[in-house]
Amino acid sequence: MKLRNKKHTFENEVSNRLSSHTNFHAEEAYKIIRTNLLFTLASAKNNIILVSSPEAAAGKSITCANLAISMAQTGKNVVLIDADMRKPVQHRIFEFANTDGLSTILSKTADADKILHHYKDTSLDVISAGPIPPNPVELLSSKNMQDFLDSISGGYDYVFIDTPPINMLSDALVLEPYVSGTVLIARQNQTTYDSLQKTIDSIKKVNGTVLGVVINDVREKSKPYSSYYYGSYGSCYGSYGDGPSSK
Repeated sequence: MKLRNKKHTFENEVSNRLSSHTNFHAEEAYKIIRTNLLFTLASAKNNIILVSSPEAAAGKSITCANLAISMAQTGKNVVLIDADMRKPVQHRIFEFANTDGLSTILSKTADADKILHHYKDTSLDVISAGPIPPNPVELLSSKNMQDFLDSISGGYDYVFIDTPPINMLSDALVLEPYVSGTVLIARQNQTTYDSLQKTIDSIKKVNGTVLGVVINDVREKSKPYSSYYYGSYGSCYGSYGDGPSSK
């Protein structure tokens, strides 16, 4: 399966329109996460990173998009896959049609070269979720998904996968055997310790690895950002904007 021969390049106002919403401290927080991911993945089993959250509305999709952009800014070839086939968002973040995507390639109803969308002037490609299928978890746990990840990971330096919340659905957990680890996204004043611990326990039960935890919407002393730390079972404190960073 050759995926990098044909790509649909899209040029929109995502960077210009949203850059003003991504403050300096948020961008620096993403750079900290990126640096730690690069260090961690140097000894990982592969180059695939799963991004999820304990529950909905934690900001996982926009954080995943920003992490992918930040990694691409280093010159690495990066692909972002929207595997949240129940409530897909990445095609809206990057503003392109969701006609074909992961669901259609896994169900063999679309050619591989139709699902890649290249983010202009970067080394980032985006694959949308595609039309919502009746059987998302079956598609994600299929041999087609394993073959797809094996194929696409060989053409990129890093693969980011945006998945549904772990405490709500099993979709993310069925992908754990195919990834190096999971970055969990939590939200201050929403995600509880018990909810986060339940998510970590669920990942460990399927022999998965938690690479770290990103905590969004931290406020300290009325400032829109806080100090941050990132590591295994650690946290990255920092607010994020309404869209991908552009610097």
